[in-house]
Amino acid sequence: MFDKLDATVARYHELTRQLGDPALFNDNQRTVMREAAQEHAGLTALVETYLRYRQVVTHQAEASALLIGENDPDLVALVREELTALAQEQTALAEQLHLLLVPKDPNDERNVIVEIRAGTGGDEAGLFAADLFRMITRYAEAHNWKVELLSSHESGIGGFKEIIFEVRGRGAYSRLKYESGVHRVQRVPSTESQGRIHTSTATVAVLPEMDEVEVDIRAEDLRIDVFRAGGPGGQSVNTTDSAVRITHLPSGLVVSSQDQKSQLQNKIKGMQILRARLYDAEQHRQNAALDATRRSQVGSGERAEKIRTYNFPQSRVTDHRIGKTLYQLEAVLAGDLDEFINELNTADQAERLQAAAESNE
Repeated sequence: MFDKLDATVARYHELTRQLGDPALFNDNQRTVMREAAQEHAGLTALVETYLRYRQVVTHQAEASALLIGENDPDLVALVREELTALAQEQTALAEQLHLLLVPKDPNDERNVIVEIRAGTGGDEAGLFAADLFRMITRYAEAHNWKVELLSSHESGIGGFKEIIFEVRGRGAYSRLKYESGVHRVQRVPSTESQGRIHTSTATVAVLPEMDEVEVDIRAEDLRIDVFRAGGPGGQSVNTTDSAVRITHLPSGLVVSSQDQKSQLQNKIKGMQILRARLYDAEQHRQNAALDATRRSQVGSGERAEKIRTYNFPQSRVTDHRIGKTLYQLEAVLAGDLDEFINELNTADQAERLQAAAESNE
């Protein structure tokens, strides 16, 4: 393990040197600079933890040497106290290093595209989709991430049949990926005259945003149609053919975008969504070929799986993946998701650590 860590430290110092090279900041090297900066940032926590671990080991050796032939009881007691503290720190740092060495999701630092769709439950499902949209956007705002609407189809009573939006911010995917799946709500709809509790669902898909160079889409594989946008919008949104429908012929995927003011903007946003969906489809294809016991299921985002229930009569929210229940429904719907996400992340890390240990056996 330590040989690998020494090599990582050497790589980190090399990246530090590269990032200090003014030549990287010219137009032709921007991609290289961005990749180097991302790799450098990704290694920082591991390198700093390992360097501190080496310091602790060195201090232990130095303190132990002081005890050789030492007869002063006060000094001996002081050194032994220091050795106890250093041993505790060494144990904690070793555990932290093992976690940091667990293979990470390569998409964790990416921006995300979130797709929310009403499921079963008619108009109530559309209203619940709107609730989930507000929940996730408020969570994003609390983390100083930027949210941009890409596409939406309203249900007519304040809900959404579908809403797609982008969240931009470092680590957005690492946190929001745990929201992928089927969300279920149990409450009395506003349209219910008998006071009966209804159950409705909405699906959430959290897709890492991909760069053009990372997903190869050939122009000849696309059919692009334009049409007149509908629904609320700017002054010209309903009077010009600004909406865009993109069909990816090999896969059959269809993406529509109509919420931007111009045809070009809608095409750009539509291509963003298409790249994310194509990457997601390829990831699901690859994951399906893997041994189920060798990959984490906590953050897999299987959208056929019910992940969370929001029960309004009891003000209860239950995450079924970790068996955790909070009686703080209003706070959760207001974007207070960290307690769930932190435990999901811990469970995910534990599974990755176990899988890594099994692969080394």
